[in-house]
Amino acid sequence: MSLELQVAQVDDIPEVLALHYRYQIDSISEQDKADGFITTAFTETHMRDLIINESGLFVAKRDNTIVAYVMAASWQYWSQWPMFAHMIEGLPLLEYAGHRLSVENSYQYGPVCVDKSVRGEGVFEHIFKFSLQKMSTRYPVLVTFINKVNPRSYEAHVRKANLEVIQEFEFNSNQYYELACLTSPDKA
Repeated sequence: MSLELQVAQVDDIPEVLALHYRYQIDSISEQDKADGFITTAFTETHMRDLIINESGLFVAKRDNTIVAYVMAASWQYWSQWPMFAHMIEGLPLLEYAGHRLSVENSYQYGPVCVDKSVRGEGVFEHIFKFSLQKMSTRYPVLVTFINKVNPRSYEAHVRKANLEVIQEFEFNSNQYYELACLTSPDKA
């Protein structure tokens, strides 16, 4: 499989949004929900800001077609959504691998989306490692959350990406795992 990993450009936005929409909770087909889904909706403006101001959108292309993406950005970027504002409030109460978490030493990773046409081919692992490496120049700790009703995402992140649960929390009557990992072993 020939896979090209890159930091997304503004020209990639329509294709990323089309992929996102196929797996977003409000639009995904019922039979596909068991294989994972994305809860947050994004607009072209959100994506443009993510690319231009954060360099935080990473894509995997096969045959010049985007088959996966990862979003990763500062807590400042994510603070526009209530869920992330809630997570920011709790950061100072958390510690991971010797780091008392803060908006300065951690970032929010995700969502990640892999088209079902390439699942099981290592695309998730490749794009995860690529995004982690790119973000490691700015932050020592990755933080994310996974809805407990999304077991496929949980399994992929714990088993394939080696993320660790640092706490469980509730928001808007939903139950979540909060997970973390170091962006590089030498940042411990």
